[in-house]
Amino acid sequence: MADQVVLVIGAGGMGEAIARRVGSGAHLLLADFDPGALDAAAARLSGAGQRVTSQIVDVTSRDSVKALAGAAADLGDVTKVVHTAGLSPVQAPVAAILAVDLLGVALVLDEFGAVVARGGAGIVISSMAGRHQPPLAAEDVAALATAPADELLTLPLTDPARFRGNSGSAYVFAKHANYLRVQAASTLWASRGARVNSISPGVIATPMGAQELDGEHGAGMRAMIAGSNAGRVGTPEDIAAAAAFLLGPDSGFISGTDLLVDGGVTASLTAPLTASPA
Repeated sequence: MADQVVLVIGAGGMGEAIARRVGSGAHLLLADFDPGALDAAAARLSGAGQRVTSQIVDVTSRDSVKALAGAAADLGDVTKVVHTAGLSPVQAPVAAILAVDLLGVALVLDEFGAVVARGGAGIVISSMAGRHQPPLAAEDVAALATAPADELLTLPLTDPARFRGNSGSAYVFAKHANYLRVQAASTLWASRGARVNSISPGVIATPMGAQELDGEHGAGMRAMIAGSNAGRVGTPEDIAAAAAFLLGPDSGFISGTDLLVDGGVTASLTAPLTASPA
């Protein structure tokens, strides 16, 4: 019997937490762009008893993602695919965010949609920020959802000049596009008897989250957290629990959708009325 393979792209806080949660008993293939972060996470997971293979990947390169998909398939049946890699507005300029957070997701959905095993499942880590994208024209929605991945960054609506150097706007746009790509890609995955969904975390206690809290919008983010239903920052384990559900058999009727895991931040910002205690 072939090994079951769990693929996790992104060796950061969320990626490692998800790998710990869903990788037991399988052959874990862990991938990242940063060799140091990858080696450290792989060592921790191996030390915890997991069987780990690691591989460098550049998610902005189809050749690199294709090579990763081939390596995963060579290890066994690719039953779980987790894509957590991304850049935040405080980490990168507009062009890099569009390349990693938009193109990178599209390439992973393409290449792993071609190798995922029957009965398998995938998740893309998006962001609650994508819920704040202003409405797009119908033709732009269609283009973001269905344009060939290799043409995404040549579309007029993805021209970095449109964002006038505002990495935050590019991030919101890219994360909104993730929902659209996952929804469209779910039909490709279904042709192989597999499912794919996305998770939109709120502010999570990872190094990336800490950078955002220390950035220029940190005060506003802290206010959102304080006013949320949970009243706290999320943990990588919160996201790992949601991932385990979406990757497992209890979510077998869920595909092509997004799960918002933000502690109620979005609800507190968008609810038309605040209920009064009885």
